[in-house]
Amino acid sequence: MTGRKTAFAPVAAADARVLILGSLPGEASLAARRYYAHPQNRFWHLVGGAIGRDLSALEYEARLAALQKARIALWDTVASARRAGSLDSAIREAEHAPLADLVATLPALRAVAFNGRKASAIGRPQLAQSNLALVDLPSSSPAFAAMPLADKERLWAGLADFLS
Repeated sequence: MTGRKTAFAPVAAADARVLILGSLPGEASLAARRYYAHPQNRFWHLVGGAIGRDLSALEYEARLAALQKARIALWDTVASARRAGSLDSAIREAEHAPLADLVATLPALRAVAFNGRKASAIGRPQLAQSNLALVDLPSSSPAFAAMPLADKERLWAGLADFLS
């Protein structure tokens, strides 16, 4: 088993209306020190569709700024864990992120969206007592190819309902 892998700090402005939670950054993201850095991960395409903006064409810092302008925050449900490779199924000895602490700093928050099953399995119990909408989204990961991209786009587009 490899050493512990640590998640990034949250990207969250105080006026965020939607918080998108992944599980733990994959190897490509950890190496690049950027959320969703794997070139085949569809995150930037999917969230861009929800806000009506092509985020894939932007540099990383501009992508983050566009998310914040759209009132979307970003974080992960796992603060640190042991994991060989990038698959969620390989996560071991997970230390969960303090999601309720972050949510408490976001007074305009309306919804928390979970990017994939693992994020939902970890995050949903922590936030079950909140008054927020909890939304399960299909994973943006290239490892989750069972669902056609058009179906993912339709489901992710539903985030727009919480942003207006």
